[in-house]
Amino acid sequence: MSQPWWVQTSGSGLAQGDLLEGCLMPLFVETPEPGDLDEVADVDVKTARLIVVTQSCDLENDKVEFVALCPIHTLPEFEKANPPFKAKGRWESVRKGREDGLYLLASPATPGDSRDAFVVDFGHIVSVPYVYLTAHAASRGMRWRLSSPFLEHFSQGFARFFMRVGLPSAIPAFK
Repeated sequence: MSQPWWVQTSGSGLAQGDLLEGCLMPLFVETPEPGDLDEVADVDVKTARLIVVTQSCDLENDKVEFVALCPIHTLPEFEKANPPFKAKGRWESVRKGREDGLYLLASPATPGDSRDAFVVDFGHIVSVPYVYLTAHAASRGMRWRLSSPFLEHFSQGFARFFMRVGLPSAIPAFK
């Protein structure tokens, strides 16, 4: 690994690709039934490791009231909740971009060890108030931020997850 994936940063400033440990994350306690949508749903709050997916320019120019983040897990954490990912070759499939909604990032501590990588779940997005997040970031001291070009590749992976288009038919295969 010749170029570092991560750089250390501190303070209250936020950017896309900031890794935030111990962040509050809201979760529905119970998924509301379709007929109960006009009732108040119970929401639980837990702490989690999250990564910022909101564009840096929007954060820097105070254009957001809420920041979009995705959970980021170690491989063993993700495998515990998703046992099929223990199968041989499954992480290689994720690494190659063949698993929709999942993205691998090298570990800040040991970037050369693929088993220490992090997996980001783009399918689980949470929204947290900007004011809370800047205070939380400042209180954490040193933290990790994705560096270029890994940040741009991560951003592209996030965008690709949302810009997929399924067609009802395709051009026939060449024979």
